[in-house]
Amino acid sequence: MELPLDHFRLIGVSPSATSEEILRAFQLRLDKTPDEGFTYEVLTQRSELLRLTADLLTDPESRREYENVLLNGNSGLDFSSNREVAGLILLWESGSPKEAFKITRKALQPPQTPALGSSREADLTLLAALTARDSAIQEQQLRSYSNAADFLHEGIQLLQRMGKLGNIRKELEEDLVALLPYRILDLLSRDLNDQDSHKKGLIMLENLIIKRGGLEGNNKSEYKDYLNQQEFEAFFQQIKPFLTVQEQIDLFLELQKRGSLEAGFLAFLSLTAIGFSRRKPEKLFEARRILKKLNLSGLDSMPLVGCLDLLLADIDQASARFSSSSDENLRDWLNSYPGNKLEAICIFCKNWLENDVLVGYRDIDSKEVDLDSWFEDREIQEFIEKLEKKSNKILIRSNLQNQQNEKESSINKTEDFDNLLGTIDERRLPWPGGIKQDYEKVENKEFEFNEEYFKKKPIEFYNFLIEKIAELKFSFGEFLKDKEIINRSPYLIYIYAFLILFAFGIGIGFLRNNFKKSIQDESISEKPLVAIDKNQKLSEIDIIQEKKNPTTKLNSISEKSTSIIPFEFKELNTASPSLEDIRNLINGWLLSKSNYLSGKSEINLSKIVSKGLIDRTIEERQKDIKKGIYKEINSQIRKIDLESQNSSRIVVLVELNYLERLVKNSGEFINETSLNPLKVKYILGFSNKSWKLVDFVSGL
Repeated sequence: MELPLDHFRLIGVSPSATSEEILRAFQLRLDKTPDEGFTYEVLTQRSELLRLTADLLTDPESRREYENVLLNGNSGLDFSSNREVAGLILLWESGSPKEAFKITRKALQPPQTPALGSSREADLTLLAALTARDSAIQEQQLRSYSNAADFLHEGIQLLQRMGKLGNIRKELEEDLVALLPYRILDLLSRDLNDQDSHKKGLIMLENLIIKRGGLEGNNKSEYKDYLNQQEFEAFFQQIKPFLTVQEQIDLFLELQKRGSLEAGFLAFLSLTAIGFSRRKPEKLFEARRILKKLNLSGLDSMPLVGCLDLLLADIDQASARFSSSSDENLRDWLNSYPGNKLEAICIFCKNWLENDVLVGYRDIDSKEVDLDSWFEDREIQEFIEKLEKKSNKILIRSNLQNQQNEKESSINKTEDFDNLLGTIDERRLPWPGGIKQDYEKVENKEFEFNEEYFKKKPIEFYNFLIEKIAELKFSFGEFLKDKEIINRSPYLIYIYAFLILFAFGIGIGFLRNNFKKSIQDESISEKPLVAIDKNQKLSEIDIIQEKKNPTTKLNSISEKSTSIIPFEFKELNTASPSLEDIRNLINGWLLSKSNYLSGKSEINLSKIVSKGLIDRTIEERQKDIKKGIYKEINSQIRKIDLESQNSSRIVVLVELNYLERLVKNSGEFINETSLNPLKVKYILGFSNKSWKLVDFVSGL
């Protein structure tokens, strides 16, 4: 049998090794005999092969002849049949477990299967188990989790067929089970053109969740020892962005049928996402139906249903939902909002869509929400008009029953319309009770539903609001066309005529004030900011200055010695980034991580670093806090080389000058670690049209 092994690799030395180095390596290999359970016979053959190699390489003439053979391209070694197993053991020990496993597996297949119960069979079976395990470990280090699982699976099948080594087989089975989440991530993160791998990953993901008892993990499954609920949630957050919105809908609806309430809530979000992004308002009805049936503890569903009502142009119903919220902070914010209540609801809805709904999907671009384009879409308008035509008859019957209430309601609606034309100020949304996601600060640029029309298209916006409010809420035409109403109450004609004239007067005033205000705004925008209110908060000043001059914030950081203001790094969107781009990204990670571990600032790297890596750093800091210590780290990149790159994954090798000091909170120095250089492998992944740092391996 010829093995892909030369004498230098067999004994474990480089081709330039001296005779003394070869003899030293030979003695070390003899002293370090494998103790996994091989027979005495095969271990004796192994020692003999090592001795023959040492003799050949230490004899100058024999070594010279062998080196000439290598130069001619003959690198393999032939082993007699009684030394094949010993040669395979040496191949495994030389760092080639995958090659050793494939040859060993072949040797155990018919017709060359060794005699049942022979020492050769026992040694080959043990070697197959050990090489399968080490091959899987080697593939895991390369992040090839699916290949690692294949090696474990083949090793388990071989041991089952041989009927031996039950304990080792159980260990391989446990390793295979523990590898499942990583296999799923490997399969789903591949290019969508690899449909077979993607479908296989989806099936494995669904089976894993079902075995765990839903997203909540209600069953005590085989994964409980190494995939607890917290670890599973972190894993699932990594998986989600690799699934399309329809795949998530199908998955969550299936899990909801099996009793998972969390899956029901995620199905609601996914249906809302596809309904808004694909302009399918019927999906919003389905989402609302699911949310109303959910009974999640601590979830305040009223503002969420209100957002759906708003998107379906049911302003009254949306307002009623928000007023029914159990969150006092949300109600106080709405009641204290200086503008019209509809403005506040629009801001809440827009922010909710951007931060909680339209994120985490492979086929939905997370971008700023434009409510204008939603309501201006012809299909949306036609859909809403059909709904309104059905509901107008109900409104007319209700108005006939109580004409006086209808009159007061119409006046109130007119006042609401009047307030709607007011300005929109910046507000920070509260944390709604029971909703898990936080809402970021809402700036003027994030809400243009009214302002863009105010500044650029006042006439179109005015006509749009007049049309929608008239169509959806007042239905003046329907009332005036109804002869029965006219006959019963002729005075209604004068009331509605007065209201129309009143609304028209408001519009004229609005246009006049708007043009005057736009001229003033243009003149103000040309003048520099002269003074700032002394009571104005520093954060507000920073926001203003940053908008006027983006470099102001960077300059202000260097001027403040008492604290470090975290800088939000920009996304790396280039399809094929340069090494300099990657260096800047890694530098940003090193700087932010250093500041965070020293307790000087928070991590603000969600745009360039994966959530899993950030969570690991936060966990490290929490452990330091419990110990009463902090770390002072100084890292400088000396060298960076590209190892591999494709459309979804980049691997770079970096050499760092690394200094780490451990200090107690009292200021007492503990110890110091200096590594010059420290070699680190950084791995970047492409997700949601940007590159992010997803993992690193130190000490290569």
